Amino acid sequence: MAEHAWILAAVPAIAFLALAALGRRLPRQGDFLAVLAAASGFGLFFAVLASFLGRGEGAWPVLNAIEWTAIGDFRLNMGIAVDQITIVMLAVVTTVAFMVNVFSVGYMKGEPRYWWYFAVLQLFVASMLLLVLADNLLLLYVAWELVGLSSFLLIGHYWERRSAVEAAKKAFITTRVGDVGLLIGIILLWKATGTFNILDIIHAVEAGEVGGTGLFVSVMFIFLGAMGKSAQLPFHVWLPDAMEGPTPVSALIHAATMVVAGVYLVARLLPVFEAAGDALLVVTAVGLITALFSGVVAFAQTDIKKVLAYSTVSQLGFMFVALGAGVVSAGMFHLFTHAFFKALLFLGAGSVILGAHHRQEVGQLGGLWRRMPVTAAAFLVGSLALAGLFPLAGFWSKDEILHAVEGHRGALVFALISLASIMTAFYTTRLFILTFLGKPRDAEAGHARETGASMTGPLVFLAVLSVFAGFVVYGGVGEALGFPGGFGEFVYLHHPETFHIDWGLAGVSTALFVIGVFGAGWLYRGGRLDRAAALTAWQPKLYEMTRRKFYFDDLYQFLIDRVVLGFSYVVSWFDRFAVNDTGVDGSATLTGYAGFLLKHLQTGRVPNYALAIAAGVAALILVALAAGG
Repeated sequence: MAEHAWILAAVPAIAFLALAALGRRLPRQGDFLAVLAAASGFGLFFAVLASFLGRGEGAWPVLNAIEWTAIGDFRLNMGIAVDQITIVMLAVVTTVAFMVNVFSVGYMKGEPRYWWYFAVLQLFVASMLLLVLADNLLLLYVAWELVGLSSFLLIGHYWERRSAVEAAKKAFITTRVGDVGLLIGIILLWKATGTFNILDIIHAVEAGEVGGTGLFVSVMFIFLGAMGKSAQLPFHVWLPDAMEGPTPVSALIHAATMVVAGVYLVARLLPVFEAAGDALLVVTAVGLITALFSGVVAFAQTDIKKVLAYSTVSQLGFMFVALGAGVVSAGMFHLFTHAFFKALLFLGAGSVILGAHHRQEVGQLGGLWRRMPVTAAAFLVGSLALAGLFPLAGFWSKDEILHAVEGHRGALVFALISLASIMTAFYTTRLFILTFLGKPRDAEAGHARETGASMTGPLVFLAVLSVFAGFVVYGGVGEALGFPGGFGEFVYLHHPETFHIDWGLAGVSTALFVIGVFGAGWLYRGGRLDRAAALTAWQPKLYEMTRRKFYFDDLYQFLIDRVVLGFSYVVSWFDRFAVNDTGVDGSATLTGYAGFLLKHLQTGRVPNYALAIAAGVAALILVALAAGG
């Protein structure tokens, strides 16, 4: 089955075609077909996993490709490659996609274009699965662009709202900037190695066939694409605005799958990054700056989804820091655990929004614990996992990142990533307190009600994963599940990494959790806002700068209005007046004017023509005499 893992992408692709063509006319507008496709993908994943593990480590990766085209000496094969990193991504995508499709049945009920929503959701899942299965960079790039397209369609689902349209365009254009870099990097690597195949490129780099400045430049272009997709600074601006899409979309695309595509790409090509000089140092710096920046901005956000959005940007920074330390197991482990508790938090936010009559500003919420107990309990589990409470999933993966940084990046990076961990615990606790504790700050929030089973069911399932998924780091647990050992013994770069808990580091991690949680608990105790308001009044300019995300959006809008559009006006003027009116239309106008003048010579009278001939002959004689004299 591992050789035929492409079926996982084919199933949602077929569902997309069926829903796009027939969705309006199907019972319930075809939502059952979408759920069935997602459930099938989830079930087929376990068949692929069993087949993969049954082959043994010596038979990894599993490859299956066909010759796509042959031009002279150039051969292009298209196919799939299933290895340990692929298995982790397949687990994440199929699990979260299944939960999101089930949740969407309740959340999207009665919404416009219900059938189209489920159709594009299947297109996204198919594209993402193809992306992680691709054995070459060209096929990966095609899937990469399809992911961007389907994301654009889902973010702009409510196209009646201008804010949704603007958010969709913003996401599409911002990620396209990075995608141009990715395409350039792919072309440069192909030029240097003569192949698009990922394994062949890695082998060529490890053999020393490619190196030096050229390799570093190629890798930086590749990383530009990863930064765009994973919303790393300065491309982060699209992700918070993408919350304009339906909330289940946020859970699928902007928490667990699309935004980790950049992390997956760097993890997949990590041997190439290692060989490219200081490339990993750049990855570490970008991830660290993004984690710190997003954590600060999350402090001042009041929209429940935007707090989670900036949390996602920050956690993606954590993953890049781990990869920048050269420890692929730590980065992929955090990707794995983060997918479950962040999807849980986004779906929990969707349950809150629907149950509280479309209230999503924390200033309008509060006191929902009694009104929505299942959602509140699940959200609490997700929050504690994100903050890093022992022994929930987030604790183990963050502990692995801290261990990787301590061993490979030194004290300064360790101190800064620890500070980012405190920030995570702080804004997560703040969000939970203001949403669920205290008293309702809005009449509608006071009448909130628990959502149906189709929505609470996925919350409970993801909450269970958020509790227990982290234990796969232990060798005994991994072996019991059929793996060679713990997560580090399954996903690694050079050699397996057996997990041994460092109690000193675990104590540091717990202390970071306690500082963040108790800091937020003291400031927002009982859902009160007076202490936070006093802090805001003490430094209003700093608060305003943080609330407005350090003016990145304003800066980009200024550059677009004054620089991009100004330059575009100059180019437009040159194209119209110099190229079009003068170069193209000018020659046509000149020819027409010449014809207009010459037509007056055509009188139709023979004496006039005879006179013209005589004058011409006389002129020729004069010219000849002058030349001969």
